[in-house]
Amino acid sequence: MKFHLVDKIELLEPPERIVTTKVLSLAEEYLADHFPTFPVMPGVLMLEALAQSAAWLTRVVQDYSRSMVVLSSARNVRYAKFVEPGQTFRCEVTARDIGSDLAKFTGSGFVGDNQAVSARLELRCFNLADRQDYLSGTDAAIVEDLKRRFRLVGGPLAMGQEA
Repeated sequence: MKFHLVDKIELLEPPERIVTTKVLSLAEEYLADHFPTFPVMPGVLMLEALAQSAAWLTRVVQDYSRSMVVLSSARNVRYAKFVEPGQTFRCEVTARDIGSDLAKFTGSGFVGDNQAVSARLELRCFNLADRQDYLSGTDAAIVEDLKRRFRLVGGPLAMGQEA
């Protein structure tokens, strides 16, 4: 199961910064178990929202040259506040370095003006065909789907372009 934790890209300033939002709904599947009488966004999903935000910035900077951008490490993770249904979780991520195979970021997640999480992230970037030649078609299909999703979450508008 994949969770899409970026509803909207609010601001995109390549290669430095991205700001995204996720409106937490009571309909989110994971809230049924976490916790049934006190539903909150799990901390690991707050971290994943930061990673997904960083991945969008990485893809734009790399011009979608890699089909896979995945979290490889999270350090100095600090949680400070719960994110509850009805609240908007805002991710602010700043690039420290975006290379061809590795990207490094600092990020924070907020509810209103209150910080809920902060972390340092590293993302690995690669193509499936780097490991198995016959997967180059899969890479191309993934990139096309990512470009479509980028338009859906307002990426071009966040950069001041038309959708």
